[in-house]
Amino acid sequence: MCPRHCRIGDGQAGFCFIRVNRGGTLYSLGYGAPAALQVDPIEKKPLNHFLPGTRVFSMGTAGCNMGCFFCQNWDISKSRADQVRSQPVAPEDVPLLARQYGCDSIAFTYNEPTIWGEYVIDICKAARELGLKTVMVSNGYITREAFHDIYDHVDAANIDLKAFTENFYGKITLTHLEPVLETLRWLKRETNVWFEITNLMIPDLNDDPAETRRLAEWILRELGPDVPLHFTAFHPDFKLKDRGRTPAVTLDRAREIAREVGLKYVDEGNIFSEAANTSCPKCGTVLIRRSWHDVTENRLADGKCCKCGFAIAGRWERTGIAPRQRSERLRRYVHLNL
Repeated sequence: MCPRHCRIGDGQAGFCFIRVNRGGTLYSLGYGAPAALQVDPIEKKPLNHFLPGTRVFSMGTAGCNMGCFFCQNWDISKSRADQVRSQPVAPEDVPLLARQYGCDSIAFTYNEPTIWGEYVIDICKAARELGLKTVMVSNGYITREAFHDIYDHVDAANIDLKAFTENFYGKITLTHLEPVLETLRWLKRETNVWFEITNLMIPDLNDDPAETRRLAEWILRELGPDVPLHFTAFHPDFKLKDRGRTPAVTLDRAREIAREVGLKYVDEGNIFSEAANTSCPKCGTVLIRRSWHDVTENRLADGKCCKCGFAIAGRWERTGIAPRQRSERLRRYVHLNL
C-alpha cells in the first residue's frame, strides 16, 4: 500500500503506527476509528474548482506515512491509535452523517488517508449510493498496487507536492519525491479524478524561485496547464518553529512564475489575497471571488466565463443528492463534536 514497504514483525506497527502485525495477520487500527470529524468549506482542502461554496464532511485518523517536520496536524498524525480520542463510526454511517450536516461531499483528510485505505473504499461505496462525492487530501505517497484500489472510487483529490527536490523530501519529510510525481502522473493519465496541487512554501527550504519554476514546468509538461496549483503560506509548527511565516511577497512571486510558465489557474492560500480568486484565463474576468475560505461571489455560467464564454476547467455541477437520511443508527453519534 505504501512505498515505505515496512517489514513489520509480530507485535510491531509500521511507520504509520496504525497498521500492526498480530500473530502474522495485518490489522488496520484506523478502520472505523476516526480521530477527527469536522464540517469544512470545500475551499479549505483546498479545492477551488470542485463544487465551490459547498460544505464537505472531513475526517481523519491517527498516524501518517510521512514524517514531515512542519506537520500542522501533528497531534493526530504523529500519534498512535491508542493516543487519540477516536470514536467508532461505521463506513455506512459516514454518508448519513454528512447528509445530516448538509454536506455535498466527504473528505479523507487531516492525516494521510492512504494508510486507512480500506475504510476509505467502503465509505466511498456507501457515499455513492446517496449521491455524495468523495475527496482524497493526500501526500500522494502510495504504491502502484494500491493506487487504483483507492482512487477508482474517489471523485476529487488535492495532492500536496511539498517541494521539488529529493533533498527536501529526504531530510524534511523522511520520504522520496519520485513516488509523489508518479501518483500525479497516474491521476492525470489513468483516472477521471479531478485533482489540484498544493505547494506549502517554507522560507529558505523550498521557496527558491528556480525550484518553483522547475515545479511549474514539470506540471505543465506532465499534467497540462489546467491543473490548479495552490501556493500556500507556512506557519511555524511541530519541529519547524524556528522559522517565520511565509511572506506574502514569496507567494506573489511564485504565482507570477507559474503563470509565466503557462499554468492557467494559480492561487495563493493561508493569506488574505486577491490571488485566491478564480479568473478567466482568456479575458481576465473574476469569476469566483473568495475571502479566506468563503465564496463571496460566483459568476460562472454552466462552467464557463460569464463574459467571454471560455470553459473553465473543473467540476462545477452538483449531482442529484438523495434526500437527507434519517436513521436510528445516527442516534449513537449525537455526542460527536462537529
